[in-house]
Amino acid sequence: MRHEKYFSFKNLTFLIIIIALIFFPYVADSRTLTILMTQIFIFSILAMSYDILLGYTGIVSFGHAMFFGIGAYTTAILLSTYNNTMMIFLISIIVGMIFAGIVSFLVGLLTLRLKSHFFAMLTLAISGLFLVVAEKWRTVTKGNDGFTFRAPDVFRDRVIFYFFVLVCLVVVFLVLRRFVNSPLGKVLIAVRENEQRTRSLGFRTLHYKVTASVVAGVVASLSGSLYAISLRFVNTSVMSMDITLDALLMTIIGGVGTLIGPIVGSLVIETAQHYLSGLANDYPIFERWIIFFGMLYILAVIFFPKGIVGTVYVKYLTWKSKKAKPQLPTQSVPLVKDKERFE
Repeated sequence: MRHEKYFSFKNLTFLIIIIALIFFPYVADSRTLTILMTQIFIFSILAMSYDILLGYTGIVSFGHAMFFGIGAYTTAILLSTYNNTMMIFLISIIVGMIFAGIVSFLVGLLTLRLKSHFFAMLTLAISGLFLVVAEKWRTVTKGNDGFTFRAPDVFRDRVIFYFFVLVCLVVVFLVLRRFVNSPLGKVLIAVRENEQRTRSLGFRTLHYKVTASVVAGVVASLSGSLYAISLRFVNTSVMSMDITLDALLMTIIGGVGTLIGPIVGSLVIETAQHYLSGLANDYPIFERWIIFFGMLYILAVIFFPKGIVGTVYVKYLTWKSKKAKPQLPTQSVPLVKDKERFE
């Protein structure tokens, strides 16, 4: 009964947040805020994909930006080559996700046999290889200069694109929540906690880690496609290390191993970047806003060691356990013979 009430409360809270986000563009009535919220949604999808690796499987990857870039370039190239229709856009998303899934599968087979920092360094090298290809293949990617393209006409209205990205975020969140709560997701958590013991129980841990890599790569490709549409421009920056670091920091600040955490982390980081950089126009000290941004990271790690959502959840469990703790008996308790009976 308690679990039913708990899940009902969670679903009710989730529904209230969705309704608030639906009315946000009409209440805020600001194009800038609408674009900012759209960017937050896009990077929330990217951060959730990274959380599948870091939070639920215990994999630290420095090459996650290549899947983001695959989605961005696939959408940009198809829309610039063919008509900028909604059908071409949807096809580009599907093609990008398939391509990212194939690449993540191959990269996973090649790299996931390695441990800890060896795996992280190899993913960084492979991501760098894709970045070099994007820089040198100028006939397709236009190199570092990049290129502009026309988005589907329906997305000329930023509010419509806002709702499209919001729908994508909700769908991805529900799918990933189902994924991590499935038996496969439980095995991934076991791999994160103790891979050797999980392998001794008969699970082929490499298969499960490759599956997590494919899921993360496919979702990251979706966020890259949406990011390209939001800018109407793409260049090699979509495959830079900065994208991976943003996803990593969003996950850590929000809360590792919680799908809500990356969303909160992207909200904090994107909002801080927007307003700190905006303050530089009025206050010269904020021209070096990246320093204050770094201080924000340090404070977040100090006061929220498990991330914002993780720390709040731990405090909630502590408060709940203290509230449910039974009162000690008033009579004296035997110290020696009956001690074991109370333990």
